[in-house]
Amino acid sequence: MTSAPHSDPAPEPRPVKNVLAVVSPHVGGRAAGSALAGLFPGQARVTVVESADEDPAALREAHLLITGLSPVTADHLAAAPQLELVQCASHGFDYVDLDAARERGIPVCNIGSSGAEKQNVAEQTFALMLALAKQLVPAHTALVEADWALPRLQQSLTELSGKTLGIIGLGHIGEEVARRALAFDMTIVYTGPRPAGPETEARLGGARHLGLDALLRTSDYVTLHAPLTDRTRNLLDAERLALLKPTAFVINTARGALIDQDALADALEAGTLAGAGLDVFDPEPPTAALRLLKAPNVVLSPHVAGVTRETLVRIALAAVQNVVGHLEGKPLRDVVS
Repeated sequence: MTSAPHSDPAPEPRPVKNVLAVVSPHVGGRAAGSALAGLFPGQARVTVVESADEDPAALREAHLLITGLSPVTADHLAAAPQLELVQCASHGFDYVDLDAARERGIPVCNIGSSGAEKQNVAEQTFALMLALAKQLVPAHTALVEADWALPRLQQSLTELSGKTLGIIGLGHIGEEVARRALAFDMTIVYTGPRPAGPETEARLGGARHLGLDALLRTSDYVTLHAPLTDRTRNLLDAERLALLKPTAFVINTARGALIDQDALADALEAGTLAGAGLDVFDPEPPTAALRLLKAPNVVLSPHVAGVTRETLVRIALAAVQNVVGHLEGKPLRDVVS
């Protein structure tokens, strides 16, 4: 007699994990969080809140926390004894207390390698640059007020072609900005911890790596694409802003606190800087006391560089895929702490 073939035992079902999705109202709140929750498979029980303080019981029971620009403090981490992972649904991660997470041994991840935001942030960077070069905001306002402003504005109009673009942070987003700069016949210089390498520099039209101070002295446009850390906070302070040409423009679509906002307002009011395009502020939303709201030759937008319909889908997918991978025992991507 032949014995009946035996089959391997069925794998043990994975335990259900509690996921807390914290999505601030200013990036979609509960509605956006509910859409994100729908992306999870059955082994996750998802609770959606608009702040980590909203549901203490859900925080206490959470194994995994996804945050969409909502602060995660040391107190929040202490109140979540089962927490295994904090996943930021963004490139930035400055709103999570990394020191407290490190002390607890809780990894913190962003979506950096996904490139989910790079297209729109690059487009917004150029929207701000073009608005400044072509004086679109004052031109529009003047025409609405029946003011033919051409004689007054023409001395301020300029081209991107032939100008030098200084990129602070040549990561995924910085490279997207550089690729677009080539189409405008701009010269590219960049700064960062290390050179990007000859192949990347050649692909970006002969981009050159410079120290930060040299980049500031050289550039006609400076755009920031660096993470906010203790080292980069107020990276452009009064001393560094003074290195810029009086005809230069500063663009910030990264984090507001990368620039000393009062020092930037001083430079704009004194006319030692030609203009600034800002999509980010410190804090957000900005208070009415922020001098940059009334500074001359600024173009402002309310942190829209990463929130197109297309971008939000890519961000949600990237964040959820990393968390689901963790649930399935796969290595985490984009660990920042």
